[in-house]
Amino acid sequence: MIAALLFDLDGTLIDSDPLHYRVFETMFAERGRVLTEALYLDRIHGRHNEDSFPELFPDEDAIALSLQKEAQFRDMLGAGHAPMPGAEALLDLARERGWRCAAVTNAPRINAEAMLAAIGLGAHMELLVIGEECSRAKPDPEPYLAAMRAFGAAPASCIAFEDSASGLRAAAASGAHVVAVRSAGLTEDALRRHGAATTIADFTDPALTALLDRLAAA
Repeated sequence: MIAALLFDLDGTLIDSDPLHYRVFETMFAERGRVLTEALYLDRIHGRHNEDSFPELFPDEDAIALSLQKEAQFRDMLGAGHAPMPGAEALLDLARERGWRCAAVTNAPRINAEAMLAAIGLGAHMELLVIGEECSRAKPDPEPYLAAMRAFGAAPASCIAFEDSASGLRAAAASGAHVVAVRSAGLTEDALRRHGAATTIADFTDPALTALLDRLAAA
């Protein structure tokens, strides 16, 4: 059996939400609007730009705004950023046990590559699946299914790590065991309502140990 660990990036492998929030906060302020945490979580967090920008800024060029926003995010990201606690150790364990590893994200490829480089985990990922390069992005399960097809892995032998509502729905619909990282301010009930089977504070959480042991024994 081929086992695989499938990781979202933003808010899962890297605590990038504060950077995204600051960029959107500036964009809203420039238009005389106020960004709230509730609005960010409900209409922005985890969603693809092509879905959220036409709703947020209906009278503007969504593609141009998206390119501008992502460039500002990369500028804030810089060259170095700490990965989520325990992420590197988990990926080292996956390598030891022969598990396949992929990043599955709605971020543009240039951002995804920049984030993996910034946290120093690019070499740990065999595969990078980009939502906008699939037939459908999250919350559709297709990006996760694409990773499974590439590895030849059955959903039952995959663990997907997510933090956003749309990402959790995508991962759950793919059939993987879904682990939610509690990094985005969503309640435990909300995380489970959107598809989480397990929740963790980060990758050092003891709740992950039994799940990994079961995967190793399968």
